[in-house]
Amino acid sequence: MNTSRTQRLVLAVVAWSITFVIFFPILWMFLTGFKTEAQAIADPTLFFTPTLDSYAAIQSRANYFHFALNSVYVAFGSTLLALLIGIPSAYSMAFLPTKRTKGTLLWMLSTKMLPPVGVLVPIYLIFRDLGMLDTRTGLIVVYTLMNLPIVIWMLYTFFKDLPKDILEAGRMDGASTHQEILFLLIPLTLPGIASTGLLSVILSWNEAFWSLNLTSSRAAPLTAYIASFSSPEGLFWAKLSAASTMAVAPILIFGWLTQKQMVRGLTFGAVK
Repeated sequence: MNTSRTQRLVLAVVAWSITFVIFFPILWMFLTGFKTEAQAIADPTLFFTPTLDSYAAIQSRANYFHFALNSVYVAFGSTLLALLIGIPSAYSMAFLPTKRTKGTLLWMLSTKMLPPVGVLVPIYLIFRDLGMLDTRTGLIVVYTLMNLPIVIWMLYTFFKDLPKDILEAGRMDGASTHQEILFLLIPLTLPGIASTGLLSVILSWNEAFWSLNLTSSRAAPLTAYIASFSSPEGLFWAKLSAASTMAVAPILIFGWLTQKQMVRGLTFGAVK
């Protein structure tokens, strides 16, 4: 009994230590946002007199809510579009496979290995000619294409775990394909679909490369908002930390509120 209790204690200490190491950069960023620029550079301590000067400065320089609203539109818009495309695609691959299904899945996964900079020029020129530069629509399209392979792969694994007999019973009752998807497939795999959507939102929210290269001000999300505090004169650590805190806070809160749904969805089938 004592040995078992000691093992649990050791595991708990190790787990909390790893958690602290992972969380410490976020804590440091949060604290630095309440320092002056002089304190941020010359006084790297955890105990200081907090000030809101950095938050006041970044608010006077840029409209935070404009960038935040862009991030919300782009993250949730691209996720919704990816799910609308991914659900029927994964359905066909899971329940109506062909000889090319595995090859198609591997090809989609291989696109994630392509450096984004390798396709930046053609995408930039296409968007320029279509008038989609610095638009939310353009970012939604790019983010959808960026996340679609992951979305389809995750949905495919969830759908494969669903017994085919359920869908066959629906067909025998006269259900059409879209009725199977809408009334049988989606309700039964809702935890997996939800976790896939949550992951897509997080990936879209954190994406910086495309937002920095395809937007300037009108459709710029929070990643561009953070980058604006890096200038040729140097990094303004306090202001940059304050801006970063305001940028990551919404997605951290969102992740914390949905963590149970995320874990439930992942254990539903994605990690099997």
